[in-house]
Amino acid sequence: MTTVEVSEARRWSRPLIALTWASAALAVIAGIGLLADARILTGVPIWLKPFKFAISFALYGWTLAWLLSVLPRRSRLAERAGAVIVGVSVIELAIIVTQVIRGTTSHYNQTTPLNSTLWSAMGISIMVLFLAHLAIAVTALRQRIPDRASAYAIRLGLLISLLGMLAAFTMTNRQTGIESLGGAHSVGVPDGGPGMPLTGWSTVGGDLRIGHFVGLHALQVLPFLAYALARWAGTRLDQVARARLVLVVGVAYGVLVPLLTWQALRAQPLLRPDGLSLVAFAALAAATAIGIGLVLSRSRESRMVSA
Repeated sequence: MTTVEVSEARRWSRPLIALTWASAALAVIAGIGLLADARILTGVPIWLKPFKFAISFALYGWTLAWLLSVLPRRSRLAERAGAVIVGVSVIELAIIVTQVIRGTTSHYNQTTPLNSTLWSAMGISIMVLFLAHLAIAVTALRQRIPDRASAYAIRLGLLISLLGMLAAFTMTNRQTGIESLGGAHSVGVPDGGPGMPLTGWSTVGGDLRIGHFVGLHALQVLPFLAYALARWAGTRLDQVARARLVLVVGVAYGVLVPLLTWQALRAQPLLRPDGLSLVAFAALAAATAIGIGLVLSRSRESRMVSA
């Protein structure tokens, strides 16, 4: 049993599904590039960025298409916003691939008039995507989703992913000391230094991509949590308990995003936090555990009373 009943007559967004398949195809092409092209750019294989972005947009497109399909009422505003997201996503991916083919970076690159123009186009497309995503979030907030756990998951997922997008703006304000660069994702160290496998997140300094990544994928994590609770704990937890669990985890997830960004801004690698960061993360973990414990305790009490 899924958490939201979907009418068979309700159609998924064709533009968003097209974005999903196109991004998946690009991921395959970029994966081949990783194996066939030995070029290194900013310390990582040159095709790694389009590979990661293609996977991210494939997940994003599919998730938004699913989300629009389960809203109780059709929203032309949300559908148009989804089409806008497809358009600007294609622009961003096209620029990233173009710059890889040219053998240079796409983000923050202002070394030539052409590179500066392409980077400006990416910046504008990101702002448009943010506004279109916000329109979908407002639509979800205004509609009444019958299953409370799913409602919390969808709404919090949309809002926290907006927070993740905002975390990315801190990268554009980084002062790198290099006039040709309009920002950076590392703090305290130059971009392109030692990094974690696959993600490339800095292991010697702060990395603003971490909060950005975690925030964006709330859009998948929280709906999956709601689904998992209904699928595997539905007989032990009623709808109210499931909704409260999603709310507790969702709020904690939302707090985690600025915490990770705060840690990065203080030039700390993810796996090497200082004492203050450890205290903050421990406090969040403790508060989350207490919240989950209270929800489960009340659920048990309710079952005992009803029995």
